[in-house]
Amino acid sequence: MSISDYERADRIQFDPEGYDLGTLAVRAGQHRSLEGEHSDPIYPTSSFVFSSAREAAARFGGEEEGNIYSRFTNPTVQFFEERIAALEGGERAVATSSGMAAILSTCLALMKVGDHVVCSRSVFGSTVSLFEKYLSRTGITTTFVDPTDLQCWEAAITADTKILFLETPSNPLAELTDISAVAEIAHKHDVLLVVDNCFCTPVLQQPLKQGADIIIHSATKYLDGQGRCVGGVVVGAQKEMEEVFGFIRTGGACMSPFNAWVFLKGLETLKIRMDAHCRNALEIANWLEQQEGIERVFYSGLTSHPQHELAKAQQSGFGGVLSFEVKGGQDAAWRFIDATTMVSITGNLGDVKTTITHPSTTTHGRMSEEDRVAAGIHQNLIRLSVGIEDIGDIKADMTRGLAAL
Repeated sequence: MSISDYERADRIQFDPEGYDLGTLAVRAGQHRSLEGEHSDPIYPTSSFVFSSAREAAARFGGEEEGNIYSRFTNPTVQFFEERIAALEGGERAVATSSGMAAILSTCLALMKVGDHVVCSRSVFGSTVSLFEKYLSRTGITTTFVDPTDLQCWEAAITADTKILFLETPSNPLAELTDISAVAEIAHKHDVLLVVDNCFCTPVLQQPLKQGADIIIHSATKYLDGQGRCVGGVVVGAQKEMEEVFGFIRTGGACMSPFNAWVFLKGLETLKIRMDAHCRNALEIANWLEQQEGIERVFYSGLTSHPQHELAKAQQSGFGGVLSFEVKGGQDAAWRFIDATTMVSITGNLGDVKTTITHPSTTTHGRMSEEDRVAAGIHQNLIRLSVGIEDIGDIKADMTRGLAAL
């Protein structure tokens, strides 16, 4: 008995219900065309053709679902959105042009003049600049708090507060925030909790299950995993995501089809990469703690970390990023970095290649000295995003850095 092309296409679609995260990372969000392709297709087109003027009007008017224009409807981008939503356990995801665009789009979509944000003081330097310098121009104000002090979170909330924003673990000091506890505070005051989950990814941490309302990712980092493309994504409930989508549709901070395809390929290996990153990072962190010339190592997988028990409770692994302070200030930190020969001196992280940077003069360089000190980012601090190279080779390169001290 023969079947139609449409019946055949329906038979070869993947139903994500009931599958483990590792399987979802490989198969969720794929909608095969009538061609029956096994790999995810790319749709590199700016617009889409309609069968009639009536269909065009129905699409533009929202009466009929379907593709219109790639700024806000592109199948490849939608495949990526579906896959990451499945991994995070969210109702919907909205892809953006970068991680910072994801934060900006969320804030502008869900807040207005006079609204207020309570933000962890331990966030990415560009996030601080976005809140302090640019969102402030729209009449949105921000209060920065100690991410570990629950009383500070609650005390900072006002009648105008709409969002609590945090990243955990933080960049670059691996400070943790108790997601469930802050979520309870947020919801008591009818406020949204937004969590930057970039460092852990859904493989190691799922904030929505711990009470968060919205998750932010820089897809540029671990979701890609190989430093190829820039992108971001917002995940949450349909109500809030429809607003974020509306901002993207109008504001244009959209993801390109090619980048979405690259991120889809990255997600296929996310789980096995995160396992390798965690394994190497924990060994390097333990090893660095024992070395002369190292004052302190910041990594939640260490038993010496003050929030080690919290990390074990809300994460399934400790991630691939660690920081450490060397003896001798900025000059010593730069000597250490310059003495390495294998690791890459770059501000990016989450790559299969190990990367190293000096946060106070790069990723957090636009922050004021006062803000950096308050956040604990000192001149002798070095951030290491541990890759999946042979652990002996990574140690050998760190030994070169130590020798330069």
